[in-house]
Amino acid sequence: MAYVINDDCISCGACEGECPVNAIAEGDGKYAIDADACIECGACAGVCPVGAPVQE
Repeated sequence: MAYVINDDCISCGACEGECPVNAIAEGDGKYAIDADACIECGACAGVCPVGAPVQE
């Protein structure tokens, strides 16, 4: 299951730089993950200070 970023996101951008396939982009009020591009590696979840990226 692909990762999604929940509403806990504080828009810090830490996850975007960690994504090896560039599936994360700044969205409206929080970052968003392209589910079709996500390879489910969990790198984003590992660097997020608030635990916003979760597996769907």
